[in-house]
Amino acid sequence: MKILVSGLLNIETTVSVRGFPIEYYPIDYAFFGVNSNVSGVGCNLAKALTALGDTVELVSYLGHDDEGDRVIKDLTAHGINTGNIIRDLQKTPASVVLFDPDGRRQIYCDLKDIQEQSISPDRFIDTLKSVDIAALCNINFNRELIKAAKKAGVKTATDVHVLSDINDDYNRDFMENADILFLSDEKLPCKAEDFVRILHDRYNNSIIVIGMGAKGALLYEAENDSTKIIEAYTPEKIVNTVGAGDALFSSFLHFYAKTHDAEQALRHAVIFAGIKIGYNGASTGFSSEEKIQSIIDM
Repeated sequence: MKILVSGLLNIETTVSVRGFPIEYYPIDYAFFGVNSNVSGVGCNLAKALTALGDTVELVSYLGHDDEGDRVIKDLTAHGINTGNIIRDLQKTPASVVLFDPDGRRQIYCDLKDIQEQSISPDRFIDTLKSVDIAALCNINFNRELIKAAKKAGVKTATDVHVLSDINDDYNRDFMENADILFLSDEKLPCKAEDFVRILHDRYNNSIIVIGMGAKGALLYEAENDSTKIIEAYTPEKIVNTVGAGDALFSSFLHFYAKTHDAEQALRHAVIFAGIKIGYNGASTGFSSEEKIQSIIDM
């Protein structure tokens, strides 16, 4: 499959902490507990889809700095084309993720000046028309791109992550133009089963998936107005849950583009995401399609 991914790229530092809330002490020695990786939603999706065998067209922004050079080098090493990355930022974005032994995490994200950027859809219209799905993350520079993709008849997908208000101003453009809509259950104002129908009535999305962590994921299909909960796949050890939602989203898109069967795609995706949380860092721990299929066949 060929999938366009447009989203954030950054440098992510993960820090192992004893627990939340964090008590004050001037220094702690977390041996091998502090690690730095190239990450960001755009990176996570691109690496996951590449691991599953897809061809990825990656669009994003970076700074002309050492961190930006590191991102380019890392993506190239993973076989991801960097030709559509625009290096106009003052500095490359960065994030810090604190995580405890239970896998809970607290994220600090510094976007630098990326939210001030915009992309002309005309620049990527030919690319859009050549892909099976356009995965357009909910970042400002994608606002016009997701509208153009929808208008061009390209199947669009986005993840708005945490949502508590159906009329959320920031995410409205993305929800209005997404054929496939993903979100988390963390801040829902009502039951997930009720919220998906409220979302569909408002935005007419074809497929809505709500990630529910250890409870699995809820699938809504507008075609038959049905909901179904797919149970989570839990690894032997949970290391860090950061990036689990990106893993669920990207792997669903891969399997859905291949089979056009949303329920089957989500059953594969929860396994992909479950394996991923056994690793540290949002951009690590991605499995092959063969490994997922071997677990399905067990």
